[in-house]
Amino acid sequence: MKTPGGGRRAARHPPGPRRAAACAADADPGAAALPSPCQRPILSRLTNNSRIVGLLAQLEKINTESTESDTARYVTSKILHLAQSQEKTRREMTAKGSTGMEVLLSTLENTKDLQTTLNILSILVELVSAGGGRRASFLVSKGGSQILLQLLMNASKESPLNEELMVQIHSILAKIGPKDKKFGAKARINGALNITLNLVKQNLQNHRLVLPCLQLLRVYSANSVNSVSLGKNGVVELMFKIIGPFSKKNSSLMKVALDTLAALLKSKTNARRAVDRGYVQVLLTIYVDWHRHDNRHRNMLIRKGILQSLKSVTSIKLGRKAFIDANGMKILYNTSQECLAVRTLDPLVNTSSLIMRKCFPKNRLPLPTIKSSFHFQLPVIPVTGPVAQLYSLPPEVDDVVDESDDNDDIDLEAENETENEDDLDKNFKNDDIETDINKLKPQQEPGRTIEELKMYEHLFPELVDDFQDYDLISREPKAFVFEGKVRGPIVVPTAGEEASGNSSSLRKGVVMKLTVSPKGDEDNKKPACADLAKEDIKDNDRTLQQQLGDQNRTISSGYGLNNDIVKALDRITLQNIPSRTAPGFTAGMKKDYGLPVTTLTCANACSHVATCGNVLFEGRTVQLGKLCCTGVETEDDEDTESTASVEQALVEVPDGPTLHDSDLYIEIVKSTKSVPEYSEVAYPDYFGHIPPPFKEPILERPYGVQRTKIAQDIERLIHQSDIIDRVVYDLDNPNYTTPEEGDILKFNSKFESGNLRKVIQIRKNEYDLILNSDINSNHYHQWFYFEVSGMRPSIAYRFNIINCEKSNSQFNYGMQPLMYSVQEALNARPWWIRVGTDICYYKNHFSRSSIAAGGQKGKSYYTITFTVIFPHKDDVCYFAYHYPYTYSTLQMHLQKLESAHNPQQIYFRKDVLCETLSGNSCPLVTITAMPESNYYEHICQFRNRPYVFLSARVHPGETNASWVMKGTLEYLMSNNPTAQSLRESYIFKIVPMLNPDGVINGNHRCSLSGEDLNRQWQSPNPDLHPTIYHAKGLLQYLAAVKRLPLVYCDYHGHSRKKNVFMYGCSIKETVWHTNDNAASCDVVEDGGYRTLPKILSHIAPAFCMSSCSFVVEKSKESTARVVVWREIGVQRSYTMESTLCGCDQGKYKGLQIGTRELEEMGAKFCVGLLRLKRLTSPLEYNLPSCLLDFENDLIESSCKVTSPTTYVLDEDEPRFLEEVDYSAESNDELDIELAENAGDYEPSAQEDVLSDSELSRSYLP
Repeated sequence: MKTPGGGRRAARHPPGPRRAAACAADADPGAAALPSPCQRPILSRLTNNSRIVGLLAQLEKINTESTESDTARYVTSKILHLAQSQEKTRREMTAKGSTGMEVLLSTLENTKDLQTTLNILSILVELVSAGGGRRASFLVSKGGSQILLQLLMNASKESPLNEELMVQIHSILAKIGPKDKKFGAKARINGALNITLNLVKQNLQNHRLVLPCLQLLRVYSANSVNSVSLGKNGVVELMFKIIGPFSKKNSSLMKVALDTLAALLKSKTNARRAVDRGYVQVLLTIYVDWHRHDNRHRNMLIRKGILQSLKSVTSIKLGRKAFIDANGMKILYNTSQECLAVRTLDPLVNTSSLIMRKCFPKNRLPLPTIKSSFHFQLPVIPVTGPVAQLYSLPPEVDDVVDESDDNDDIDLEAENETENEDDLDKNFKNDDIETDINKLKPQQEPGRTIEELKMYEHLFPELVDDFQDYDLISREPKAFVFEGKVRGPIVVPTAGEEASGNSSSLRKGVVMKLTVSPKGDEDNKKPACADLAKEDIKDNDRTLQQQLGDQNRTISSGYGLNNDIVKALDRITLQNIPSRTAPGFTAGMKKDYGLPVTTLTCANACSHVATCGNVLFEGRTVQLGKLCCTGVETEDDEDTESTASVEQALVEVPDGPTLHDSDLYIEIVKSTKSVPEYSEVAYPDYFGHIPPPFKEPILERPYGVQRTKIAQDIERLIHQSDIIDRVVYDLDNPNYTTPEEGDILKFNSKFESGNLRKVIQIRKNEYDLILNSDINSNHYHQWFYFEVSGMRPSIAYRFNIINCEKSNSQFNYGMQPLMYSVQEALNARPWWIRVGTDICYYKNHFSRSSIAAGGQKGKSYYTITFTVIFPHKDDVCYFAYHYPYTYSTLQMHLQKLESAHNPQQIYFRKDVLCETLSGNSCPLVTITAMPESNYYEHICQFRNRPYVFLSARVHPGETNASWVMKGTLEYLMSNNPTAQSLRESYIFKIVPMLNPDGVINGNHRCSLSGEDLNRQWQSPNPDLHPTIYHAKGLLQYLAAVKRLPLVYCDYHGHSRKKNVFMYGCSIKETVWHTNDNAASCDVVEDGGYRTLPKILSHIAPAFCMSSCSFVVEKSKESTARVVVWREIGVQRSYTMESTLCGCDQGKYKGLQIGTRELEEMGAKFCVGLLRLKRLTSPLEYNLPSCLLDFENDLIESSCKVTSPTTYVLDEDEPRFLEEVDYSAESNDELDIELAENAGDYEPSAQEDVLSDSELSRSYLP
């Protein structure tokens, strides 16, 4: 008989290293066979003088000398026995350096004896079966797959076929095939596909032979070209002859056939063939049958295999349609609901959920247009870009159309598809990293002439002022001496503290420490600056919670806050609060600006009493908390103790100024210009916010929440009669009136920074919410801020924001939305708190048009869903993406800072950088220390202080940046020695809000120009991007007069990472990330750019060094950070990103971030700058280090350290117990968002790539 190996012998080669290398290499796919292994003695390469060594040596000798086949048969049977019985033998034969595998393959290739061939195949099966993937890869590396495929070809020519031989060859190929990246091409070139397929066709009843053949077919099908080829030869039809209804027999065969079918149906050609033959209905019928009969769930893998086949076939439009027509949604919904009770069936539930999401008919958003509800005519229309495209669209174009399936049926596969398996094992390369060294090198480019830049001279009076007309602290030069005793505390700023005014004024918006004493403290009547200068630190360790714990406020039942009061508290409008409100609240109507408005006035004077009798509307007398009187000023000092049966309380004003003033806020709002011309004020912005006196941990995600929410969405399609589908709020319809039914929530967003476009009631207590696009844009939906009223307590309301665009969110990792309750604020709890349960962020069935997705088709929107139970009936509550901070709030804070500062000590200027597109002023703040005298030495020292340039809020939705900036501003203006030292060290130029228009109008990312201003720094247009144009002009002016800032930092917020961290610029680290180590070594660079982040990592508990990156990316070349570094020449140019969620390291690990922590970060940044000064100017700066340490202790006193700060290098987000699959469509690749513009993500550089160890030692303990 013919030998299975074909009788061909390998050419003999002398032993040597070249031959050894050749035998280790993989064969060419088209080669007939691999040459025999080298003849080097086995004993020299096996460390163990065991029995297997001798047998392998004997086998090698047989190959060399062409000994009788009986001997080879005997030796291989002995080796097989050892391999079957001893793991030690298997380990030795596949050990590194062993040539045992080569000897076996050489024998297999050359033997003429069938039994010897079977023995060797059995040995190989034993080796790879017990060793997992490593041993299979080892066999592939020795050329095993090519030899075995050639053996399969030769054996197929035998007549009759040897069944045992075919079983063994297919078994071993099925195991090693997945480890060979070229296996698909090799199998096709060798003609193995049809051999295996014909074996199955001819032996359907021979399950022992069919099983390994099906396993190998599954491996073949991983190659798309093979899959198409097999499909043309009837493999799909063949699979449906094997699979069938429930049966206790041949379950393993059924399982493998389903796995093979699922792999085959990934080919669109095969999927269409299956649809055309009605196999979608067949699969559903089979699934239902197995679901009903598999009562003990022993065949879950078969049931999952059926679902995997359905998942593959529904990747095409025809498949989804066939699935819907076959009632697949209802079938999978019902079966998955029945599986929920058994945790082990979760894979079935999750796969069913994914299939239903794919097949859920794509809906268009229920909007007339995806463009913003508000229109602002630009002074100049850009020539190119998305804004130009927006303006060029004809009015009749439907920009909401669903195009998700338009190009679904384009067959991308071809018979001659280029093989690209070689690319799979290449390391991923980030093409966004800048690799051009010339572009990376900072090159100071003036950009504008000196004459043009002279327009900014007036914004730098500190460089020319001689201070002859100022009343300075001292007219005699004297050195600064630290006396060790600190006067006045450092107060980490919060929005709830305020300096006391004159003796007759009521403190506004204070953090209230209430006692039962009815008498006021006379010391509190002193001006704030005097208090700060003369009072020692007291009660510094007293936490806010303890202070609030001292409250002894009671409200009589007769005058309690009830439903009537909240109904009576109509929304505050811009016209209804006069700038000077009379003391005591009385109801009155007056005509102002031609509109009927409600005016709140106060009937009784309030001196130092927290509560007073108030008449509010229709003569009702109620007892309100302090905050109801916020903004009321008293006229005289007469006794105003209330006669109501309420215990009086004393308000102690804490040392240090607070920045909230409700009256002032109303006055500022009146002059704030918005596109919709808002006439209302949100209660939280009027009342103010103080941080709550409790921790808010990161929410633990409940198991299965995503699939539960998705199932509820699917119910909308299955049970359409249960859906109310009623519009209850609509910005696009100016004539729309809110329904008056008592059980319907009322919504509103017509106030500064508000964003809510439309609300649709879905079920009784469930609402779909749609956000407004940024003005002059058709996307960027993420920021929300809206009002809800008319609620009932103890009812769970579900809110779904259905048109978000980012592919993931921290809402999936423990972040909660924020809520502000007016009822709680009136009860002396005026704070935003994290609320919501069953929070989840997932891809939905609303389709984005290509117009809104940068030309990409098939993109979906995402849903933020959360459930809230309101604490009070008929309350007025507000929800926000993050802590709101409006433009008017900033202007109020700046005015308060200006009015409260000590002009002898602090140099403070508030200028207007420019006007925005809508006519709002963009403030520019200058802060430094006044010169000690107007002597020449002091004036020179003043003028020669280095500049620090700070900016924030270029992206309106990143409100946390403003809270960090507030912390920085309030710290710089504080009256304590360290802040004074900081002011004496630097001149601060600060643009606290780069995008006022975006903030005012509730945008998420853009200005009124419809563009991301942080992508305009390279070539800002003075007409479209005035704030960026002039902020860059300031920096260019400083560069022109040789006063380059020491530090530039732009404050941002990050939506998808935790902690606070920095992005900087480094040539060396950028080159290093390109894996060009040689080029990296050639770069010489000062490592000082890492110093400030390292300082912050040691002093700021929320800061995480391991999240920092100093890589320069191409997509960021027009951002402030890169332009200021590259063009202006500032080495320490940073973006500081603050999380929207919370921290996963350090003191705040496991907690959501709040305004207290954000403001603390702003203060810590200042301390970091002081330490940087000490490091960069050690000779001229001899401030005692104890002052810095003392300052650090003071800042940390507000929140005690419970555990040392630790730094973790884990993955940014942990995996959930349940698999979170965001890919609702089959064509959904790694989602690189247009909305992102890469602004929220930069890869982390490894920490300490460039060490600052010498610098570190100077300030590390």
